[in-house]
Amino acid sequence: MNATSPNGPVEGGSQGMVPRLHPWSRYAALGDSFTEGVGDPEPRSPGGMRGWADRVAEELSNGHPDFAYANLAVSGKLLHQILDEQLGPALELRPDLVTLNAGGNDLLFHRTDPDSLALELDAGVEALAATGASILLFTGPDWGATPVLGRTRGKVAIFNENIRLVAARHDAVIADLWALRQLTHPQMWDPDRLHFSPLGQHTIAIMVLDALNVPHSLEPLAPRPLPERSWREARADDAVWAREYLVPWVLRRLRQRNPAQGRHPKRPQPGPVFGAAMPPGSYVGTDPRNLTAREDRP
Repeated sequence: MNATSPNGPVEGGSQGMVPRLHPWSRYAALGDSFTEGVGDPEPRSPGGMRGWADRVAEELSNGHPDFAYANLAVSGKLLHQILDEQLGPALELRPDLVTLNAGGNDLLFHRTDPDSLALELDAGVEALAATGASILLFTGPDWGATPVLGRTRGKVAIFNENIRLVAARHDAVIADLWALRQLTHPQMWDPDRLHFSPLGQHTIAIMVLDALNVPHSLEPLAPRPLPERSWREARADDAVWAREYLVPWVLRRLRQRNPAQGRHPKRPQPGPVFGAAMPPGSYVGTDPRNLTAREDRP
């Protein structure tokens, strides 16, 4: 029998009752590499990556023994591919919570018009909203300090305003990456400057849970201070980044018309977040208390 508390229903009897701090039991995450967890390697997680969505699901599972989580995101997907390939399967899973991030690859690498992109997004969100599920959308982060990618800053800002309109139309929640100024710190990013580091993923997970108004156990973590660098050293770092990450990425795109082809979602079916040996509340992989120690990156 379920009891009640100021926070909602409680599982179990009078002994050891655990408050149910949110209404959701099935969560589906849709998107590209951002939602898949690229930049946050964890061999024990499905697909070898953890990411902010896994962290959110871990927290949402606390006090919810029937909670299930599916992650349909695939790295490299464009918005229309995400809607064409992930929307249908997501609807079949009948989730009551959906997160959707899409459009970043279109804006950064395909020079897509942000207004046209928003019309596509609106149609997809409308289909999700018709199910009655709670929906969370993301604004794009600010790449303004990143060479080359910073040129798209204006388009990302326009797309973000459109996302706010889409969210208002369909009563969706916004997780505002642009306003999350902690993400301007270099240690929040993977060395490729396209994906978030474990520290960045942890910070985004906190923002998502706060946006959903869900109490959680994640503590904010500050990156370690970086040594002062001269202008010449900073430009040298930019040159290394371009040589090791940007140029190889462009060449891969030129040689492979669909870089996401052959990739599959890491959690295509909803299931419990933790294995039998890892009770709800346990951390999978990186202990967040150690994240600052791992993030000594230029």
